[in-house]
Amino acid sequence: MGKKVGIIGAGISGLLACKYCLSKGHDPIVFECQSSIGGVWRKTVQTTKLQSPKSLYQFSDFPWPSSVTEDFPDSNQVFEYIQSYASHFNLIQYIKFNSRVQNIDYKVPSDDELEPQSPWDGEGKWEIIVEDTNAFSIKAYQVDFVILCVGRFSGIPNIPEFPPNQGPEVFDGEVIHSMDYAAMDNDRAASFVKGKNVAVVGFQKSALDISMECSTANGVENPCTVIYRTPHWNVPDYLPWGVPLPSLYFNRFAELSVHKPGEGLLLSLLATLLSPVKWAVSKFVESDIKHKHRLEKFGMVPKHSFLQEINSCLISTVPVGFYDNVEKGSIILKKSSTFCFCREGVLLDKEEEPLKTDLVILATGFKGDQKLKGIFACPKFQEYIMGSSEGAVPLYRQCIHPRIPQLAVIGFSESIANLYTSELRCRWVMELLDGTFELPNIQEMEKDISEWDKFMKRYSRQYYQRSCIGALHIWYNDQLCKDMGWNPKRKKGFLAELFEPYGPMDYTHK
Repeated sequence: MGKKVGIIGAGISGLLACKYCLSKGHDPIVFECQSSIGGVWRKTVQTTKLQSPKSLYQFSDFPWPSSVTEDFPDSNQVFEYIQSYASHFNLIQYIKFNSRVQNIDYKVPSDDELEPQSPWDGEGKWEIIVEDTNAFSIKAYQVDFVILCVGRFSGIPNIPEFPPNQGPEVFDGEVIHSMDYAAMDNDRAASFVKGKNVAVVGFQKSALDISMECSTANGVENPCTVIYRTPHWNVPDYLPWGVPLPSLYFNRFAELSVHKPGEGLLLSLLATLLSPVKWAVSKFVESDIKHKHRLEKFGMVPKHSFLQEINSCLISTVPVGFYDNVEKGSIILKKSSTFCFCREGVLLDKEEEPLKTDLVILATGFKGDQKLKGIFACPKFQEYIMGSSEGAVPLYRQCIHPRIPQLAVIGFSESIANLYTSELRCRWVMELLDGTFELPNIQEMEKDISEWDKFMKRYSRQYYQRSCIGALHIWYNDQLCKDMGWNPKRKKGFLAELFEPYGPMDYTHK
C-alpha cells in the first residue's frame, strides 16, 4: 500500500518529488505558499538566464522543446519549461496553493518511544500545520513521510549586521534586498531605479543581473556601484578556449584527479598523481575567463582557484556586456571587506568620503539553514538539522538526516546543475520508501556525512559551509545508483565511460 507523502514546496524539487511519488504508487500532497509553481523561477530579475547549459539542466524524461535553441534560456523560457513538465505529468491537481506550512511535528503513539539509535524504525507520523493564506484558516494534515523542498534561495534574506547607529536606520535613502527587487514587475523595477544613484552589495548572480539592469536604466549619468568583498571566477560561457566545460570537469577522468569521500588507497594514489592535471585544467579555465572579461585590467582577478570556485557551487554566468559597462563607466566596482551606512550613503573600507547613494540593494543571499530550522516544531530536530555551527547541514547522501525519521530534504544541497541532481535524489528517496534498500545505522551514516564534510573543507575552504557536491557529480551519483541497485556505469565502452561528460539523459533508465 502506498504511503501518504507530504511535500513542502512546488519548485523544481517539489514537482520532481510529486512525480516520482506517483510513479511508485504513493499518495502525494504538495503545499506551496505561493499561487503558482516554479520556486525561484516563478519571479526573477528580468535579465536572469539559466546558469548552466540546458543540456545539464533538464528532466531526464522530458527534454527541452526544439523551439528553445539557446544554450542558456532566459527565465521566462525556464518557467514555461517547468510549467510544461507539471502539465505533462498532471501534477497540478496534487498541489495546494497559497498554503503556508507553519511547522511540522513528528507524532509517535503513546506506547511507542522514539529510540535515538533507530528513529527510522518507529511507527510515528508527521503532522503538518498549514495556513490557507486566502481563507485565513489553519488545518492539520497527517502524513507518513515528509519531503522538504524549500530550497536555499528564497524566504529569509541574509541581512548584514551593523554596529549601533551604522545600519540602514541612519541612511536617508532606501535599502531593499534583492528578493524585493525581483518581486517587482519589469516596468516597476526599471522605474524604481531610474535616475537614482544605486549601490548593489554582492558579486553573485543576483548582484550581477541587478547591477546590469540599473546600468542600462541610468547609463553613465547615474552609474551603478557594485560593492563586493571577494572577486569570483564568474564565467562568460561554458566554452573556455572553445573546449566545453563539461569535458573538463563532468567526466570520470576529471574526477580521478580529486580526492573523494570514502575513497580507497588506489583512488587516493591516482588523485595525488593526477593533481598536476587538476591544477593545469583550473589554470586553463582561469586564463580564458581573464582574457574574455579583461579581469587584470579591472583588478578583478581572484586569489583563489577556479577549482575552488566550482567545488563551492559558486559559479555564475556574467550578463553579456557587464564588463563593457564597467569600461564605459555605467558600472563602478568597489572592493570593501566591510561597509556601513551614514546619512548620505555608504562608508567603505579605506575611503574617507562616503559613497553618496539614493538606493542600496543587498544582493547578500538567504539564510537557507534558518528556513529549514524554522519548519520543525521540535527543538531537538531543530538542533539536529542545523548540525555544527562550523559545518554544512548534515545530510546522508545530501538527503536524509540520520536522526530525523521519515523525512528527506531535496534541493538544499547544491550542485552545478540542481535539477539533474534533485531528480536522481528523488528517485533514491522513492526506492528507499519502496524498501529497495535499507539505510545504514546512524553511526555509519554520520561517518559518511563526516567524510563529505572533509571533502568540502578541503576543496571549498572558506566556502565549505555551502552544502554542495561540487565537481564530484559522478562519484556522488554512483553512490545513489549502487544503493538503488542500478549499474553506476551508464556509458557504452571504456573510453566513453572515462571521457564523455555525464548528464541527465544518462539516468533516464535504471
